[in-house]
Amino acid sequence: MTTLEQIELTKPQTKRSLDWIYISSPRVLLMRMVGCAMFLRALVVAFTFLSVATPSRDFGQFGAEMGWVARSLTLGHGFSSPFFPGTGPTALVPPLFPYLLASVFRVWGLYTAKSALVILLLNSLLSALTCIPIYLSLKDVAGERPAQLAGWLWVVYPFAIYFSGTQVWDYALTSLLFATCFYLSQRLHLQDRLSAWFGFGILYGITALSNPSVLSVLPFLLLTTLLKVRRVGGRWLLRGALSSLAFLLVIAPWTMRNERVMHAASPIRDGFWLELWAGNAGDTSSSNPAWAHPATNPAEMQEFVAEGETTYLAQKHAMAATAIRKHPFSFAVTSIRRAIRFWTGFWSFRPNYLHMEPFDLPNVFFCTGITFFMLRGIKRWWKEDPNHAFPYLILIALFPLTYSVTHTSMDYRQPIEPQIIILVTIGMFGFRDFNFSSDSRKSSMLMPSLPRQVRELIGSIEGHNTANHAEENIPTRSTFTQ
Repeated sequence: MTTLEQIELTKPQTKRSLDWIYISSPRVLLMRMVGCAMFLRALVVAFTFLSVATPSRDFGQFGAEMGWVARSLTLGHGFSSPFFPGTGPTALVPPLFPYLLASVFRVWGLYTAKSALVILLLNSLLSALTCIPIYLSLKDVAGERPAQLAGWLWVVYPFAIYFSGTQVWDYALTSLLFATCFYLSQRLHLQDRLSAWFGFGILYGITALSNPSVLSVLPFLLLTTLLKVRRVGGRWLLRGALSSLAFLLVIAPWTMRNERVMHAASPIRDGFWLELWAGNAGDTSSSNPAWAHPATNPAEMQEFVAEGETTYLAQKHAMAATAIRKHPFSFAVTSIRRAIRFWTGFWSFRPNYLHMEPFDLPNVFFCTGITFFMLRGIKRWWKEDPNHAFPYLILIALFPLTYSVTHTSMDYRQPIEPQIIILVTIGMFGFRDFNFSSDSRKSSMLMPSLPRQVRELIGSIEGHNTANHAEENIPTRSTFTQ
């Protein structure tokens, strides 16, 4: 009997309830994940794209502010007019998605059914591809089983399907870009090549141009990575400087454009003060009252057109500061309510509110359940391995802060939904790998955080032990995973 036959006979035969989903080939696995995710999202697109392209007065369902700026780009008027009337140059929305949507308009027509189909299918593809960084983020630090489960959860995740298959916005694009950045930040300290650090800064800059909400997390992701490099005596300062320089090089042209065109300091977008005022104008009947925005209030629109974007936003800045200064307790209470809404979907159970928002009630149960498993996941991970859990803890603590002081809804958390799903996976299923021992899994989780020289030494020792085990006809974990 050959050694391989003996190993097959001595493999553990214990099966767990979810071991049937195991696919040994990562390439086959990821192709199936992406294919299934794309199929589900395309199925939704088939039933929704015509409603997106339904003619209306302003085609607001076709991306609202994003779509109106894309229309302006398509018609040759430049990056301008974030509302249906022509209002001149703007920095109210970040640039990446409007330029992408304008490219679709130029090829398939402005506000046509073909354009709606193409952009929603493109969003669906971007959402489907997000399975890849989700899987990779968990594979090296938690094992194959949690990684596969997280990827499959994303395939069927209702928010991922809904926001990519029905909404013309940057949700899927930002989720993919940020999930990739987050994965790379976990591996960056293992890279000796300076080009990898420069590339990370470039990618994060592109992500910020898609949605600047992710900027609050960048310093902490980079710092935790640099601390790992410093701990082993690496050139952490040079690596950090290169990443920062690359990031600044990406966003600098847009920042200079805003300074030159808008005559105001605005690194990426300038709409924060409008959102701050809208959320703290005294109306708490909803988290984001419609009357406070030019797009849904003719009086505000008239003021926006008459004064221009920069002056209008400067006034909202002053009004928001005055309101918060006069009513600090109300601001604090409402901010807490917004933070609760971010994680639970709850704002009010008043009948008139539920009449306007009929899906809020079932959404509360769904979001609260997701949050419960997310918190359970971060707790489990912290007990198991604080080093790898820390970036996730920072993310869920910092990312919602901007929305806690302005206003919240489920679409604002889409950039971090992939990381939420990763934590939900750990909260629901734990860290158990496919027929792998706990000791082996813990060892694999610790490997990425060790210095390269130490990992090479451990690898050589494991290779020696594997050879000895093979001679003794004793199976090892490394044998099973080949």
